[in-house]
Parts: sequence; C-alpha cells; structure tokens
Amino acid sequence: MKIITIIGSGLIGRSWAMVFASGGYSVKIHDNQPGQAAIALTEIKKQMMELQEVGMLRGQLSATQQLALLSSHDDLQQALQGAFFVQECVFENLKVKQNLFRNLERLVGEDVILSSSTSYLVPSAVFSSVQNRSRCLVSHPVNPPYYVKLVELVPHPDTLAATVDKTHALLTEVGQVPVRLRKEIDGFALNRVQAAIIVESWRLVQDGIISVQDIDLVMSEGLGMRYAFIGPMETIHLNAPEGLADYMRRYGDGVRRVASSFGPVPDFFAEDAKRIVSEMCQLIPNDERHLSARRERRDQLLMGLARLKKDH
Repeated sequence: MKIITIIGSGLIGRSWAMVFASGGYSVKIHDNQPGQAAIALTEIKKQMMELQEVGMLRGQLSATQQLALLSSHDDLQQALQGAFFVQECVFENLKVKQNLFRNLERLVGEDVILSSSTSYLVPSAVFSSVQNRSRCLVSHPVNPPYYVKLVELVPHPDTLAATVDKTHALLTEVGQVPVRLRKEIDGFALNRVQAAIIVESWRLVQDGIISVQDIDLVMSEGLGMRYAFIGPMETIHLNAPEGLADYMRRYGDGVRRVASSFGPVPDFFAEDAKRIVSEMCQLIPNDERHLSARRERRDQLLMGLARLKKDH
C-alpha cells in the first residue's frame, strides 16, 4: 500500500487526507499538538459519512473502506515511515515551514517528494533550509480542496521536472485538477487573479460606484456564471464571432482604456475601509454563528456545483 503523509490536521490537512484516501492511498496524519490528529480523524469520519449519505463521496471505495486507510500519529518519524509523498499543511508562517522542511529532509529518503500547501510563500523561501531541493514544490489547493479541485503546482528554481510530473500524475489520479506554473511568482496564479478582482471590487465600493452587495452579485450572477465552467481566455475567445483576435480588434482598445484607468491599490486599513467592513457585516454579521452558517452554505453550493461539473 502506497503511503502519503499529511503534516498538519487543520481544515486543509483534513481535506487533503480525504482526497488521497478517496484515491485508495494509505494516509498518515500528523500534528505537532498531541491528540489533534486523532480529533481530525473523528471530524473526517463525520464528513465522509455525510458525503456518502448524499452521494457525494469521492472515489470507488465506501466511507468505511476509506476511513480504514487513515491513521493519526503524534510522532513525526512514525508518521513519515514508508511515505513516498509528504503534503505539509501547517499554518502560514515562513519560519515554521522552513524549520519543518529542514527536519523532514533528515527523516525521509532522497526520493520522497516534499510538497507545501502554502498560499502565498514562494518555494525558494519555503525550502531555503533544504539541501536537496530538487524534490520540493508547492501544491497550492483551493479551499475547500474536496469540492474545488484546482491545485497550483509551483516549482522551486531547483525542482526537477520529474518531481512536477509525478505530483501532477498523483493529483490527477485522485481527481484533483493540477495546473503547472513554469516558475515561481509572488501569489502564484490564482491569488494574483483573485487579488486583481478584490482590489477593483474594493475600489468600486470605496469610490461610491456600487454597494458591497451588488459587487458580489456582479460576480455571482454575472462573471462567475461563466467562470464556473470556462476561464477568462476562453470567455473572450467565444465572445466574438471569429475568436480571440477578433475580440481584441473589437474591444482591445476598450479593455486597455479601462485597465489604464485603475487607480492605486486601496489602503485596506484606512479609516474609510471601516465603512466597507461595516457594510459587509450588515449583510453577514461576523460572529461565529453567522459565518459558520454561510460557510456551510458555501460548501453545500460548491458540492452541488461539483456534482454538476462531474456530470458535464
């Protein structure tokens, strides 16, 4: 049985564990807080049983069979024993990740792939304390990975092509949708695109052009309807009679004019930012009860969308 080790048992770690177990892999979960990995297993069992009930459990195995592939370990060395792939999911702190990967290198063989779930830290920083960086890369998932299948594969400058190829093959096998970045860049691809949307949405609200509620509708009832199935490049390719080049002939000057009118990046901590925060919190109060309910709604909607995409 091929073994994968998950380091960190939070939301992302639990999701990764479920994804790999759905592909039939034996998954060892480690957390440096004693007992946390065992608690994560209890939560995973609850989720898997619920998913099975609604017909959304991934993979060919039953929930019971998948749960039998999972184990929790407080001891790091024991968790790493026999693993061919390690997915790190600790919190977003550069020093913590650097120290962890320095320790991991001492405890695993040279052919074991070391992968980080970091969202914003570039591989050259994360793996700076590792001697053999050829087997290191970032595999950045989208939260929650069980329903949103994209994974960005970001190589270290020293990462071997074979490392990326093997990781791409593994993630494809377990049903994720990996994309390759040819080199590292701050924010990777997804968060750079997301940052552009956040910045312009914030600026439109800040300048009194539109409300918080309505800018969200621009995405959820407008752009998002298309982007759930096709990306921005295919969207514009299909939006002109003769494709992409024709689109740019027709609308390129307009796109350039609008883009050049964008102002500086807003100060998200300025005094007038409080107005935007307040407007959002009037729509969805920022207490645990309301946020948890909306997150659950989000996940239910994503589950339904995942089912629809699977059937198409």
